[in-house]
Amino acid sequence: MKTFSKLHTSLCFSVTSLCAAMFTSSLASAKELTVYTAFETEQLAPYKAGFEAENPDITIRWVRDSTGIMTAKLLAEKNNPQAEVIWGLAGSSMALLKNEGIVKHYVPQGLAETRSYLNDPEAQQAWFGNDAFFNAVCFNERVAKTNNLPKPNSWKDLTKSVYQGHIAMPNPASSGTGYMQVSTWLQTMGEQKAWQFMQELDQNIAHYTHSGSKPCVQAAMGEVAIGISMASRGAKLKSQGAPIDILMPSEGIGWEAEAVGLVNTQSEAAKRLVEWSLSRKANELYSQFYPIVSHKQVNKKVANYPDVEKAMVKLDFSAMAQGRSSTLAIWSQKFDAKSEPK
Repeated sequence: MKTFSKLHTSLCFSVTSLCAAMFTSSLASAKELTVYTAFETEQLAPYKAGFEAENPDITIRWVRDSTGIMTAKLLAEKNNPQAEVIWGLAGSSMALLKNEGIVKHYVPQGLAETRSYLNDPEAQQAWFGNDAFFNAVCFNERVAKTNNLPKPNSWKDLTKSVYQGHIAMPNPASSGTGYMQVSTWLQTMGEQKAWQFMQELDQNIAHYTHSGSKPCVQAAMGEVAIGISMASRGAKLKSQGAPIDILMPSEGIGWEAEAVGLVNTQSEAAKRLVEWSLSRKANELYSQFYPIVSHKQVNKKVANYPDVEKAMVKLDFSAMAQGRSSTLAIWSQKFDAKSEPK
């Protein structure tokens, strides 16, 4: 009996050791997938965990920065690509990268289940929207009361002298959120009126940030009264108790698709990530942050998120991509002096 007990213990130990060794070996041999992204930092962990849970043989290695900086990095690496997948970059940037041959044509499984208006509108599609993100005005009601600032109802209202030194917004050269808003003004107002508007707005700007979410964070902390920023950040901060109201200016708001695209067409792991990013499970993760996601069957209200659909303006993402260099050159010449240090 003792001999059987010892043999049983030995077998159990051997099996356990074998399983542990196999598990360790599997982890050691997992394919590391380099993914360039501009997703917000707090989104990286749940997205990575969700994908790796269903693909244990693949490990995501994030390379993350703001949209403008990430777009510039990808363009600089054009002849020696380091990214295998781009996941979480603005549609206008993806359109530019497609034109440069960096993101490649690919038809992923599950595409029919997505909302087509978030995807590459051109033939030979190369990028696909995961969610739509929006701009808004984050308005600190306590700071406003202290400084006798009225609640603005329109973009035009923000040019009133009462707001001088009380506004922050993102630098469009380093932030996709900032570029999205500048492009929206140019497309909806017309170039001449838009540049005039931005000149008047600049008189009231305290500083330009290099992050799309930072102006709203600063408004929530009372560093400024008004932050032209990401609506998703505003919704989250308000849910955490920040004394802010999230305003939709009457002229409408800028928006973009946050998209995925394939760089390395030889990588099966990269293709699996692109396809998983369009899946229902992935979209259920996106819906924790955004009210509009790509999968047609995923619809969830985000707490404190304003009614963005009524405020969305019609935008030409291809025009945003093609006009990017000239727009940023003009903007930087006129307004970059007020940008925060990088």
